[in-house]
Amino acid sequence: MSRSGKSDDRLRVAALRNNAPTAFDIRPDEHKRAALADSLGLLALRKLRLAGEIRPEGRGSWRLVAELGATVTQPCVVTLDPVTNRIDESVERLWRPDEQIATPAEGSEIETPEDDADPLPDVIDLGAVLQEALTLALPLYPHSEGAAEAAAALAEEAAPEAEEARPNPFAALSGLRDKLAGDTDDGENGA
Repeated sequence: MSRSGKSDDRLRVAALRNNAPTAFDIRPDEHKRAALADSLGLLALRKLRLAGEIRPEGRGSWRLVAELGATVTQPCVVTLDPVTNRIDESVERLWRPDEQIATPAEGSEIETPEDDADPLPDVIDLGAVLQEALTLALPLYPHSEGAAEAAAALAEEAAPEAEEARPNPFAALSGLRDKLAGDTDDGENGA
């Protein structure tokens, strides 16, 4: 993976500039894309890029703002045919020092914080940010063009038999009631 002039995708927080953003542009090579595709269950991962910057955000906090771009091929959930999708997503992460992240007292109710900050690590792993962002951006249920027809055919095959062919349980009870009523009438007339 390359990053604006360096081949490292891990940034030491202590080395980041406090007065200016640090730009990065990560483009994994073919081998890293293949390994990532394999770990995510993708058929292919042709293009992958995370580009943006990490900005200082007061009192030791850092914010990552970037754009994720990828071309992924996944198996269709119905037909297993390859489905290729283009992913273009904005990515934002915020890291704060541990003392700035509120920890609730044991047994207290927990409110969702307004900003979704993570504890500030010693090293920001841009490769891990890239993998997490891609994982979250992947379509959950990719469908090929023929998936709707295949799903309809499978649903028709699995459909229960028609209502007319199945006996109605209430009709059987009605017949039993009529038979019992007929037996009672015969018994009353004979007494």
